[in-house]
Amino acid sequence: MFGSLMKPNFSPEMAYSHFHFLLIIFFPLFFYSLAQNNGDVSVGSTLTANGTSRPWISPSGEFAFGFRQVQDKDQFLLSIWYAKIPDTVVWFNNTLDPVPRGSTIQLAQTGFVLRDPQGRLLWKTEDLADDVDHGFMNDTGNFIIMRRDNLRLWQSFDFPSDTILPMQDLVPGSVLISRKSETDFSKGRFYLQFLENGNLILTTRSDPRNREDDDEYYNSQTSDEANNGLASGIRVIFDERGSMHILRKNNQIADLTPRSSIPPIAENYFRATLSFDGVFTHYYHPRTFSGNQGSTWTAIWWQPDNICLSIDGDKGSGACGYNNVCRVGSFGRPICKCPNGYQLLDPNDEYGSCKPNFTESCSQNQQQGSIEDLYDFFPLKDTDWPKSDYQKLAPSTETECRQACLEDCFCAVAIFRDSSCWKKKLPLSNGRIDINLRATAFLKYRKRDIPNHLSPEETKKLKIHSNNDVVETNVHFFTYKELAEATNGFKEEIGRGSFGIVYKGVIKTGSRTVAVKKLDRVAQDTEKEFRAEVKSIGQTHHKNLVRLLGFCDEGQHRLLVYEYMSNGTLSHLLFNDSKPSWSLRTQIAIAIARGLAYLHEECSRPIIHCDIKPQNILLDEYYIARISDFGLAKLLTFNQSKTHTNIRGTKGYIAPEWFRSSQVTSKVDVYSFGVMLLEIISCRRCVGEAEIEEGENPILNHWVWDCFQEGRLDSILEDDFEALNDMKRLERYVKVGIWCIQEESSLRPTMRKVSQMLEGVVEVLTPSCPFPFT
Repeated sequence: MFGSLMKPNFSPEMAYSHFHFLLIIFFPLFFYSLAQNNGDVSVGSTLTANGTSRPWISPSGEFAFGFRQVQDKDQFLLSIWYAKIPDTVVWFNNTLDPVPRGSTIQLAQTGFVLRDPQGRLLWKTEDLADDVDHGFMNDTGNFIIMRRDNLRLWQSFDFPSDTILPMQDLVPGSVLISRKSETDFSKGRFYLQFLENGNLILTTRSDPRNREDDDEYYNSQTSDEANNGLASGIRVIFDERGSMHILRKNNQIADLTPRSSIPPIAENYFRATLSFDGVFTHYYHPRTFSGNQGSTWTAIWWQPDNICLSIDGDKGSGACGYNNVCRVGSFGRPICKCPNGYQLLDPNDEYGSCKPNFTESCSQNQQQGSIEDLYDFFPLKDTDWPKSDYQKLAPSTETECRQACLEDCFCAVAIFRDSSCWKKKLPLSNGRIDINLRATAFLKYRKRDIPNHLSPEETKKLKIHSNNDVVETNVHFFTYKELAEATNGFKEEIGRGSFGIVYKGVIKTGSRTVAVKKLDRVAQDTEKEFRAEVKSIGQTHHKNLVRLLGFCDEGQHRLLVYEYMSNGTLSHLLFNDSKPSWSLRTQIAIAIARGLAYLHEECSRPIIHCDIKPQNILLDEYYIARISDFGLAKLLTFNQSKTHTNIRGTKGYIAPEWFRSSQVTSKVDVYSFGVMLLEIISCRRCVGEAEIEEGENPILNHWVWDCFQEGRLDSILEDDFEALNDMKRLERYVKVGIWCIQEESSLRPTMRKVSQMLEGVVEVLTPSCPFPFT
């Protein structure tokens, strides 16, 4: 739309008029990015922090230097940003707080001079001896102050904040410091440092003033000591092709980002940023994108792989705050969440510390009643705070472990694993979820502090129907009135399936957003049986399953309450106008495979989902894939499917054996996953895909098999250069998909093996024709 205004048949006056109109209606900064100049800034030039002062633009209009408003509309940040991409700051002066409205920055003969509205000096560059001739905002994102002979006196590239750009190198002694949060540009607690010994490291510091408090959680291992005397690193290079590597003294290089995964720089922007949550990530972004596509930076490489486990020192709180629990999300980003019975110390900082909802005391006068009457535990699977032990009991049984913590007023949590028990006291540090732990954490809480949406009567009702209290599985009882209020009378519909309608709601306690599903086809179980099934589902715990938070069972009303997934369905992501990145798609495939393997093999009672499809895969705020509706296979009878037969599932994803027998195994889920994997690879629907050329088979499974046989996998991807540059993985994923859709169910792998094959742990053999019978 904007490009059409620049055609020769438009007069300058007409073009200006159109731009002025668009300026008012759409993007205030877009005008600046198109207002071309040579990037020069003359001595004496001044910018004012007022929201209307025009920034200094690079010749191409891609970068801007000036003041940007922060959350407080009367505060401004002196910064450099991508003028054509919303909200992407690449440099800011991290020695300063945001400045008040009316502050000015001037390019003087001595360098930059920043003053507040009263004219008081806030900051200046080092004295450049009255030698400044001009400044230059160049197209690499570097602002340079020059002498008359074009000698560089000062440049922003020498003073990075939290980001580096192509053509910007790091020399020994260079440091990046994270922001405090996504919107708070003050100094955070994470540091990227290029050391004199040649190592690139990531550290966290609980107190910014104490350098001895550093806790290292990534090391590039490029020093002489780490490489048997080989030349150490001398420079971190972010080259003109968008690749990052460390140059050694002997001119050899140590790659940081895999070169095969770098898309063409002519078509993309690049940056590498130390995020506020401690992950150093290399991103790319298409240079051309429409408003419909949105603005998305895609991660190519990041360190560490799992920050929750990597930060493991004795100093500080870990990746999240004290008493908080960390689990790793997409692109290695941490997700922090207070455990049951705890709430954020600062409600606006989800990555911060958590405080208990009760005051634990060893004072005898506060202990009225038996210990069993006063306290109980929330069991948390695969959760640990490994740095907070004060006593180990071994050997121990689970019952002995719980009782030991119950009787110890200092014990806040007990970890039981491998016939051993670890007692821990507050504050708890380095909290993490790790599925390899094979452990259970018993988090102690005072019974009178059960969340207040459970009345004593409702709590009693739950205990009547279960020896192992439903509260312990974190599945809560809601009244129908509570859920009607939470959903504003079931007003906002966010999904509709064959078994009911899903509504968005907010639970008053904790102001938590949830998804409430009204079931309209539940088998008429007795109250006890229904609750037993809910309890069983509530005991499932895996990062790739949507978590069941609670339920309602009042008369004819049966509802399930799930955590809310802010990024919608996989179906919407795959089949929208903008194709998601190959790296994101591969991560989603692995996540779904892991979730299904858990349902099939790791639950106390194996669960067959029976309806795996992109509409039943939800994406959280970090695009982590979560399987939804996996509990409905337990709650529903087979003759209540939408096909009105014994067949369960959706057209295109139904395994052939459904048509031959009602006795099915977990291999029906494997088949459905295989179809969905081919959809993830190609971003095409499994049936009725209009984009396939006329004359080709419209069924995706058959078309992919033909492409595989004929050695033309590139046909599946069209112009997806990221996937085409990753041909080995692409071929592996296609072969896994074909194995999963074999008509003969015995030939299909288990989901455990599927997960291993996708991750490259197990070799994938060449598959045979998946449909020999048809």
